Amino acid sequence: MILTYWYYQRSSGAAAIFHRQGSVAQIHALALEKEFQSPDVDHQDGDANFLSNEKIRSPLTKKDLEVDFLNRRSGTEEIAQVSDMLIDSHGRRHNYLRISLTERCNLRCNYCMPAKGVELTPNSELLSQNEIVRIASTFVHGGVDKIRLTGGEPSIRKDIEEICEQLRSLPGLKYLAMTSNGIVLSRKLPRLQAAGLNQLNISLDSLVPAKFELLTRRKGHNKVLESIDTALGLGFDPVKVNTVVIRGVNDDEILDFVELTRDKPINVRFIEFMPFDGNVWKSKKLVSYMEMMDKIKQKYPSIYRKKDHSTDTAKNFQVEGFQGTVSFITSMTQHFCSGCNRLRLMADGNLKVCLFGPSEVSLRDAIRSGMQESELQQVISDAVKRKKAAHAGMFELARTQNRPMVHIGG
Repeated sequence: MILTYWYYQRSSGAAAIFHRQGSVAQIHALALEKEFQSPDVDHQDGDANFLSNEKIRSPLTKKDLEVDFLNRRSGTEEIAQVSDMLIDSHGRRHNYLRISLTERCNLRCNYCMPAKGVELTPNSELLSQNEIVRIASTFVHGGVDKIRLTGGEPSIRKDIEEICEQLRSLPGLKYLAMTSNGIVLSRKLPRLQAAGLNQLNISLDSLVPAKFELLTRRKGHNKVLESIDTALGLGFDPVKVNTVVIRGVNDDEILDFVELTRDKPINVRFIEFMPFDGNVWKSKKLVSYMEMMDKIKQKYPSIYRKKDHSTDTAKNFQVEGFQGTVSFITSMTQHFCSGCNRLRLMADGNLKVCLFGPSEVSLRDAIRSGMQESELQQVISDAVKRKKAAHAGMFELARTQNRPMVHIGG
């Protein structure tokens, strides 16, 4: 299968610059770099109310666009069976663990890593393969039935296949997923699938090779497309494509990404631009879910809302007659905290119960100190019980000290 891409030149001329070569492209690369390094957080655009977590007036119906996650649960939806260790003080059941295998990455995405790079944790302070499996087994024993491997870039870890095999063998684990940038994934994917990987997200923020290079500060656009093709050929259904939408950068490609879902089982997931240390978030860079949906609706009026699971982070849609689907991760304008079922284990062994919260607890130190299983369970339980009902509002998040995404795990 060949995954084709296309790019429609816009009347503004600004987008077309990415087709040019040489010094002009370099100038625009520097301009993009400067934009991401600008120190101010823009609050003066008059959009604070529009971009808050309050209900937003929609061009579509309220039923289509504003379904609260706790109200989504149907009478037939299975409730996660987890131990008390994984139930927080607000009654949320955490059956999904994201594990960052490494802080290292072979890309340098503007929104994920500062241009100057980040200081990596010494190898001695990172979790070993055995430690990863031991901690994961505690969570699975408590009721976690889905694990997602992240990074950095998880596929560059040399023991990735062995980790997949050991995790997939844990009794009770149903889903082993991975989020990858796709650069070296294609040649490894058949073996990873054989080792038990059964769900896959691939990050791709532009369908234009030159623009991809500006965003990631690296080459490799064709390799990402090859990985998507390989995943489709191996039967991953759907292949999820993660796209962070940033105003003035790739928001002119939204409709082109929707077209990827026409003939293939691809789930394009548009992600609202989020603030993390080093990416200098600005409200004017954020393209809200409502704005994206309005643009898509104009070209594809037959798009309709699909049923969501109560713990989904995404709002899911499909254009009538298309094979694939389109989803929106609305962390900034319509948070999904009420249905959150996930926890994060970072590469250094710290447990993070909320992506946007600064609170962390070291499970690495716990097991290296000789802590018994029951004691480790108590440490996890205490952390989960401290999880807040919801993260702060959008502009508060922009001021909150948080790690770069490459440290947390994407």
